[in-house]
Amino acid sequence: MRRGHPAVRALPLLPALVLLLLFLAGPIAYCVWIAFTDLQLTGQAHSSFTGLANFRRAFRDDAFLNAVWLTLVFTVLSSLVGQNTLGLALAALMKRASKPVRTLTGGVVITAWVLPEVVAGFLLYAFFRREGTLNAVLDWLGLPRQNWLFTLPILAVSFANVWRGTAFSMLVYSAALDEIPAEITEAAEVDGAGGWRRLWHITLPMIRRSIATNLMLNTLQTLSVFGLIWVMTRGGPGDRSQTLPLFMYEQAFQNSMIGYGTAVALLLLLVGSLFSVVYLRLLRTEV
Repeated sequence: MRRGHPAVRALPLLPALVLLLLFLAGPIAYCVWIAFTDLQLTGQAHSSFTGLANFRRAFRDDAFLNAVWLTLVFTVLSSLVGQNTLGLALAALMKRASKPVRTLTGGVVITAWVLPEVVAGFLLYAFFRREGTLNAVLDWLGLPRQNWLFTLPILAVSFANVWRGTAFSMLVYSAALDEIPAEITEAAEVDGAGGWRRLWHITLPMIRRSIATNLMLNTLQTLSVFGLIWVMTRGGPGDRSQTLPLFMYEQAFQNSMIGYGTAVALLLLLVGSLFSVVYLRLLRTEV
């Protein structure tokens, strides 16, 4: 076989391919198999193939449907609206701010992003708890206080995810705004276009691909958030902040139903795939 043959050129990639098949494709295939069985952690000698029973059970389970709804609410509030909008606003403001202000603001926002998820969860728990910082501020302002983690748990964890994850959107949009030619914005200003018209007709169309990319990455990250919610509420009170990752953990490791929990994980993967397809279609659209 000649040295320039495609098979010979591909030989250096063979070890990496073997590792991917062994440590990535193999576990994924095993998880898919488990989702179609009644595998349990305890009290079971052998598992058996059950077909689509786990998936049918999920769609008849009110707790699963509640987790789907809360996952969508959490994703829309904290990712599609919160992180995306606030990240763009911060990027636009920092572009016009002085260097000390940019340095200070960027440092504060990025610090929240690089904190470990568990640490961020404890900080936000201390902020929202009954005797926490938020209620202390409300008392100082003469406003009524409440137990936010009990009355509005999904809103509290959504805010926590916005606080922690906005830095990524800010960095993406800062890079995108820097790529807009200054002469286009200056020409619009000369023509009398106000700030909102420039934003709607120039800025957003020119960074549309960055918006789609940011939304896709943020959505996938938000769908998998576990530690932040677990530390703050553990899915409670009751199941009022129990998103799909927490429901999956409860079924698989607390109720010992590995097969059912893995089926829920595959459904969560399907939800993420649907979001990805939408964003990828947006990315293929020419500006």
